[in-house]
Amino acid sequence: MVLQFISDYLKHRLTARSRHGTHSPFVYQLVDEVIYDFNSKIEYNGIEEQRKKLLNDDTIITVTDLGAGSHLNKNRTKKIKEIAKNALKSPRLAQLIYRLAKSAAPANLLELGTCLGITTAYLSKAAPEADIVTIEGCPETAKKAYSNFQDLELENIELRVGNFDELLPKVIEEHTQLDFVYIDGNHRKDATLNYFRWCLPKVHENSLLIFDDIYWSKGMKEAWEEIKSHPDVTVTIDLFWIGLVYFKKGQAKEHFKIKF
Repeated sequence: MVLQFISDYLKHRLTARSRHGTHSPFVYQLVDEVIYDFNSKIEYNGIEEQRKKLLNDDTIITVTDLGAGSHLNKNRTKKIKEIAKNALKSPRLAQLIYRLAKSAAPANLLELGTCLGITTAYLSKAAPEADIVTIEGCPETAKKAYSNFQDLELENIELRVGNFDELLPKVIEEHTQLDFVYIDGNHRKDATLNYFRWCLPKVHENSLLIFDDIYWSKGMKEAWEEIKSHPDVTVTIDLFWIGLVYFKKGQAKEHFKIKF
């Protein structure tokens, strides 16, 4: 599995473009002004300080894994610092998600897979006026995430704990529309496609759906291809680590691979 992942990454690097190989004005601007904006921002500092604390936290918790699990550690009891090292999004990727959320200016954000809450914190800082609902399957991981939200004084996050298949339809039902959805949980083909289909009735022209780990496994790659081919999807951007899905009306259906 690891060798296949490396092979997929190398293939992606060879076939992906930079902004200069992109002929879509919308995608060019997104890549130039958002994806490739590597300037440091003051909002990053406090969150990265919190990450450092987690990377040094020897507290042991019992992990409830309702998804596809970890490629790195299958143990049920883990130290917080191990979770922080292996499961948190890197600063580079979490800050990209921050920029995407800030650019989208959503009124609501939905995250599936809170983990320790670092990416959630970035979403909160990106859209401080938005309502954020984040769902986590593991009670003890969620407890630590909630503690991190308190430390960072984030007040626009609602954390729900439980099975994604039970909670996600309820959360979607509560919204008249979905502006920004980040799906980072249960990395299985059928589950990922279910989450996508459940969101579809509430998406609109400016919605953005982000799917994490689209090269995680054969099943995830198949799910990504199926999502790309859906008639409601107009533009997708494959950044290898994540996939962006847009529903812009009047836009020619195009799929982009961008180096990141």
